[in-house]
Amino acid sequence: MHSHPDTALMSRAIELAGEGGAAGDYRLGALVVGADGIVAEAHTDLAATNDPTAHAEILAIRRASAKLNTRYLHGCFLYTTLEPCPMCTSAAIWAKASGIVFGATLDDALERGGEHRDGQFYSWRQINIKSRYVVERGTPLLELHEAFMRTECLTLLPAPR
Repeated sequence: MHSHPDTALMSRAIELAGEGGAAGDYRLGALVVGADGIVAEAHTDLAATNDPTAHAEILAIRRASAKLNTRYLHGCFLYTTLEPCPMCTSAAIWAKASGIVFGATLDDALERGGEHRDGQFYSWRQINIKSRYVVERGTPLLELHEAFMRTECLTLLPAPR
């Protein structure tokens, strides 16, 4: 189904990231997409919820599972504007999703992030483990599309140093 990632879907994730930024949070957006289109969407919601696991990807996976009434997201792809952390990548594996499509990379976030890089209280900290590393060690083996629309997703990160 997703041998070629969809620009309209990643564009929607980018819009969601902007909504998260407008709400005072990190600018990260995610979608769970099935055969019939978007199942669920989310932006990071750490500030409002005080939930350290409220990453966009986790929220999208939770919402998709609730909507479909199953913990298994067979045939679904997780779209996210930034390479998912080990927690979010693992959640997609536990959900038995078919794959992940991400935009900006971990290396981009490490280069542009760091403690208090954006002048606010956000630190853009990263766990330095590539999504591919987690995917290659999980079952099922997810299809991974890396750096899709990376240039557009880079605009969501703090400005280069």
